[in-house]
Amino acid sequence: MSTEGRKVKITDTTMRDGHQSLLATRMKTAHMLPIAEKVDQVGFHSLEVWGGATFDTCMRFLGEDPWERLRVLRRHYRTPLQMLLRGQNVVGYKHYPDDVLVEFIKKTVANGLDIFRIFDALNDVRNMQKAIETVKAEGSHAQATVV
Repeated sequence: MSTEGRKVKITDTTMRDGHQSLLATRMKTAHMLPIAEKVDQVGFHSLEVWGGATFDTCMRFLGEDPWERLRVLRRHYRTPLQMLLRGQNVVGYKHYPDDVLVEFIKKTVANGLDIFRIFDALNDVRNMQKAIETVKAEGSHAQATVV
């Protein structure tokens, strides 16, 4: 198989996993904006800016609306935005019913997200299936992840 003409696409995870790993996800939205223009100019395939612990931490520790964070970041970036979605756990710490998952994905797409990187902590693909189907049905890009 020829690799001629194929490109490596790079996703930057600084605005989600970078501070989740280093600062317990305590970076406020306002701290992300001063560098937005420079990051946007790099030419990344996508920017992972949401999901994982960011949703919970925005509300519990930062006093921010996670939906507003997504909308603000969408206004500041032309680069496709992506999130880490915990499959059937959505962005929480328990298994949620399908209707909650579906509505969450619809709302997330409506608020400006382009790519969903979907995983399950147990690597059980059954817990990822509905999320993948819904993301695709909404016209967004689904990336299934097994760790």
